[in-house]
Amino acid sequence: MPIIEANRMLAPQRSGLPLVLVSAVALIDTDGRVLLAQRPAGKSMAGLWEFPGGKIEAGETPEAALIRELNEELAINTAASCLAPLSFASHSYEKPDTDTPFHLLMMLFVCRRWQGRPQSVEGGALKWVRPQQLRDYPMPAADIPLIAALQDLL
Repeated sequence: MPIIEANRMLAPQRSGLPLVLVSAVALIDTDGRVLLAQRPAGKSMAGLWEFPGGKIEAGETPEAALIRELNEELAINTAASCLAPLSFASHSYEKPDTDTPFHLLMMLFVCRRWQGRPQSVEGGALKWVRPQQLRDYPMPAADIPLIAALQDLL
């Protein structure tokens, strides 16, 4: 194979979509259950279940973004030392999934220690789920591949 063709095969794929960086967490309670949050009405992918978290803002580390998002969305507090990186997902969301297409890079952390009792600040439902039942809940496409890593851990 000519070198030029080999280099094309190694060249990165470009989606042309804006890149969105997200930190998410698998909160694990003392019974080994994982917290899922349902996306509230009015948001894209409303009604789907996801690992809590959110977008990383400019100047934030993934851990700092997750700590902020957990406080804003679930009214709980944790520390970076309580967040263990587990896996990541890379997925392009194009129409009809969302109004504005984008490519998502989501880092999933595991957290077993936090202060407070998780409650939905934004109005979506919360549910503690056994790891083997995670696939029973409809989830955004980026969350689905993370289930296997989480089930292997637990």
